[in-house]
Amino acid sequence: QMKLVESGGGSAQSGGSLRLSCAASGSTFSSYCMGWFRQIPGKEREEVATIDKDGVISYSDSVKGRFTISRDRTKNTLSLQMNSLTTEDTARYICASNAPPLLKRFGGNWCADFGYWGQGTQVTVSS
Repeated sequence: QMKLVESGGGSAQSGGSLRLSCAASGSTFSSYCMGWFRQIPGKEREEVATIDKDGVISYSDSVKGRFTISRDRTKNTLSLQMNSLTTEDTARYICASNAPPLLKRFGGNWCADFGYWGQGTQVTVSS
């Protein structure tokens, strides 16, 4: 079973930067899509950014132009560079992967659903 472990969360001032990492282990299968989500207690989980096996990237409107998702296949890691942080970015950031044997597909979209989730890392931005 694939295991995802996030790191790099913490506190930052508004306008600052943080870099999150997600290490994938426990599986010999490659991910068809990996993504970052965030959740605030009492609110629905929000998709932040995804990157599929072909390198196609998608960002939510709220982070576009500020966050950058990247993937290192050789190291089995996923990263999220977060710049120009605002207090609205305060949340728990969770890494996700769509990979066998829990692979999910909706039409040609490998990033519509994810079978593997990390525990998350907290990001707190203060003004």
